[in-house]
Amino acid sequence: RRQRALLWAVLLAAWEAAWGQLRYSVPEEMPKGSFVGDVAKDLGLQLTTLRDEGFRVVSEGRTQYFALHGKTGHLVTAERIDREQLCERVQQCVLRCELIVEGEMKFYEIEVEITDINDNEPIFRETEKELRVSEMTAPGSRFPLREAQDPDSGRNSLQSYELSGDEHFSLAVQAGPGGDQRPELVLAKALDREEAAFHELAEYTVRVPEDVPVGSVVLTVPATDRDEGVNGQVKYSFKKITEKASKIFYLHSETGEITLLRSLDFEEGNSYELEVQAQDGVGLFDTAKVSIAVTDINDNVPVISVRSALSEISEDAPSGTVVALLHVHDKDSGKNGEVRCSLDKDVPFRLEKSFEDYYRVVTAGELDREQVSEYNVTVRAADGGSPALQSSAVLALQVLDVNDNAPVKRVYEARVAENLSVGSLVLRVRATDADAGSNGRVSYSFGSVPDSVRALFTIDSESGEVRTAGALDFEEKNKYIFGLEATDGGGLTAHCKAQIDITDENDNAPEI
Repeated sequence: RRQRALLWAVLLAAWEAAWGQLRYSVPEEMPKGSFVGDVAKDLGLQLTTLRDEGFRVVSEGRTQYFALHGKTGHLVTAERIDREQLCERVQQCVLRCELIVEGEMKFYEIEVEITDINDNEPIFRETEKELRVSEMTAPGSRFPLREAQDPDSGRNSLQSYELSGDEHFSLAVQAGPGGDQRPELVLAKALDREEAAFHELAEYTVRVPEDVPVGSVVLTVPATDRDEGVNGQVKYSFKKITEKASKIFYLHSETGEITLLRSLDFEEGNSYELEVQAQDGVGLFDTAKVSIAVTDINDNVPVISVRSALSEISEDAPSGTVVALLHVHDKDSGKNGEVRCSLDKDVPFRLEKSFEDYYRVVTAGELDREQVSEYNVTVRAADGGSPALQSSAVLALQVLDVNDNAPVKRVYEARVAENLSVGSLVLRVRATDADAGSNGRVSYSFGSVPDSVRALFTIDSESGEVRTAGALDFEEKNKYIFGLEATDGGGLTAHCKAQIDITDENDNAPEI
């Protein structure tokens, strides 16, 4: 059985690695730089590949908790991690990050579970509590005590209470509905008798949208006492409340109104459980549980994060080439957090959903630098709220030239008089090349021409000017046709013809 379990664990790790997912576990409060996992080995990545291609480790949120050691390929902690600060009231604390391999345009998702250590001692919010007990109070009367708080989890959290005192009191611990321990001070020895007051309290549940204004009354907890005078005066207080909730909710001691001290945020906390105690003038009490559920409002715009992107791409890049790797996230929940992405139309690119909230921008066809030399590709994200919130990101992409255009060829004709002086301009050849840089730089030369032509004409390699190199004679030859070549920096050549007609001049006297 143990071998089968080990084999299953190995197969599961291999399956997760194949899909670009890894999971590790590390205790909280480890020093910065502590080992988390051998990412390079577990993903089958070569260290040379990581160094050559370039890599980044990205965590959601402002704080980056992990880093990749470039020399070893180990994932290490980048900060000291406090589990209680990150995952209040969460049983399993998991942090997520991604390893981005820049050159390959690939990403690998990594999950790290932060396990609890016993680094917090139980504390009472009140170190002293004064109780007023009438001498007439009946034995067995109970007086609630504030619960101690311990943010640790499991066995590291609060386990038990003890009482040290005199013989008149004992300690009783009641189990709450959620399994919590509720300490009560019990009057063990009779002082006198008193009729019990009657309190009517229940359990209250209320749903509050997160955009409720500060100062609003969330709930009023009513309590009645049939006694008169001081015995019937009810005071309200929180019997159980977390440190976080105490900064958000205020309980009016006389009216029982629970109001907001600051704005609610569904993304920070979507539910709160409080316990309110009502106590009369002689110390008789009852408690009520208050559950406050915070409902989500579409108040977060989708965020587009460019994890990796090209700034340049060759115009002969094949269709499907990855141009950018994007991560899209919306903090809202439900439809408010469902994001749809799109690209502007009429661009040779398309979006592909890669994994969960990841998208790839890839080429959707051939590029032609001579038609469009650069693109500003706009990626748009819209959530499912009503009305929908939108955001956008622009990818600037330069298209690099490939020598895929030969110089344009033409036919050139000229008529010149015979006996032109040597060096006279006959014609100018002009070739155009749509490529850029050295690929579009043209030089000119003769093609395959006889020596007699080279003796009479020259061509400038840069300007394309054809000039006379010797004396022309109409009576000897009145037409020259020869080939010229235009060659670009990439070696592509275009050919053209030059036709030069020689006109006669009266340069011969009659002969008898």
